[in-house]
Amino acid sequence: MKKTLKLVGISLLSILIFSCEDSLDEIPDNRTQIDTAEKIGELLTLAYPAATYAPFLEPRTDNAEDKGPTANEVRINTESFFWRDVNDNDTDFPTDYWNEAYEAIAQANQALASIEELGGGSELNYLKGEALMARAYAHFMLVNIWSKTYDPATAASDLGIPYVTEPEDIVIKDYTRGSVQEVYQKIEADIIEGLPLVTNDYDIPKFHFNKDAANAFASRFYLFKGDWEKVIQYSNNVLGDAPATLLRDWNGAYDAFTFSEISNEYSSTTDISNLLIVSGQSLYSRFYAGARYQLSSGLATNLFFNGSQVNGKGWAYPVFGNDLFFNIPKYVEYFRTTNAAANIGFAFLNSVLLSTDEVLLNRAEAYAMLGQTDMAVMDINSFLSKKVDGYDAATDVLTIDQINTIYTVAEGIYTPFYTIEADKLGLIHALAEFRRREFHNEGLRWFDIRRHNLEIIHEDVNENESTLSKTDNRKQLQIPADALSFGLQPNPR
Repeated sequence: MKKTLKLVGISLLSILIFSCEDSLDEIPDNRTQIDTAEKIGELLTLAYPAATYAPFLEPRTDNAEDKGPTANEVRINTESFFWRDVNDNDTDFPTDYWNEAYEAIAQANQALASIEELGGGSELNYLKGEALMARAYAHFMLVNIWSKTYDPATAASDLGIPYVTEPEDIVIKDYTRGSVQEVYQKIEADIIEGLPLVTNDYDIPKFHFNKDAANAFASRFYLFKGDWEKVIQYSNNVLGDAPATLLRDWNGAYDAFTFSEISNEYSSTTDISNLLIVSGQSLYSRFYAGARYQLSSGLATNLFFNGSQVNGKGWAYPVFGNDLFFNIPKYVEYFRTTNAAANIGFAFLNSVLLSTDEVLLNRAEAYAMLGQTDMAVMDINSFLSKKVDGYDAATDVLTIDQINTIYTVAEGIYTPFYTIEADKLGLIHALAEFRRREFHNEGLRWFDIRRHNLEIIHEDVNENESTLSKTDNRKQLQIPADALSFGLQPNPR
């Protein structure tokens, strides 16, 4: 399932009209006029990357192991497990996500330009807010996949990605990568301007940057920057006074669901924990369980079957399948038919991009880093109440001493740009392990590996080891080949 790569991997001109495929055959005067709020709103439905990053990020992490030659070989899964550079622009490959992210940015930029052409005003502010947040999000994902992780000591010299703020009006345009610092400054500026303008006034708010989703993204952004006070500020805007009631309830409602019911509910608008859901073209739901380099039996035992160490109780996460197909069902395919007679079309799935669970864990980490241990432990227990099988608030509340004992970890493993004092390591390790389980097979573990500078060792069934060191340049994916051909500087190898 191949898509067309356009100019610097950035198909901006084509997005100025709704028919992307024919856009370069149209002269500018024939393009659709975006001259009403309704049309701008339609434009913004496509201001989110219509692709999935989990297929090429999850196998790069320690959430994947070699299940052996009897498992299914899927190229993107195999290449990612061995941290190889790939240039395919097929669905589920990195280049596809790069293209879709810049197409989303193009939609946001055209929306902003059209708002300005209409004179702006308070009646269009909600559209402006969504456009700014969507533009910030897409750039944030790009810089955290193709550039080095944020470090204030090196960000001014580390290569970023092109931050595009204007609609395309020429076929070929020069772009430069700038620095990670410049990209982060522009993301932050878009968040600061856009977040106060967003609204919940949508037919289905969870498919847009609604207020909770915008605050959740700000919480993630400032976590990556290490601005702990702001992480707490934006997280509080989402979580309110009873955060446990907002989390995904693996210990409750999900416990009675079948495989299909879990698959459908996980990315649905009805689950209270889901804050932003986006549909993207992907075949991942077909191969994520059976691919060779995914959740092996040994890894499933270590992550999910060995128990939560909360009074001997197990994790509530439902792991289905057998040795070659262990999985937690999170994806369901929606097939969009383009030719019914030939049964031809495109496969899509919904992905949860932001959730209350992530926000709670962000806040707990910020509390821990600020030395507010009691608050961090309170958030941890709120989290565990929905993730541990048979959790009892009367007997199963963990103390800081228990957390430090259960999640003891040696110094030198977690080495972000900031210092983690020895008495905080247990909390940070616990939170990283909670994220690892909660967001298993969603790709988010890759970002924790990058920002904590974790070393990863992959071993094949013949016990041959491959190591991704703390500062390995392969933690920055290589810029797509077509983008390089237009002059963008490659990442070092």
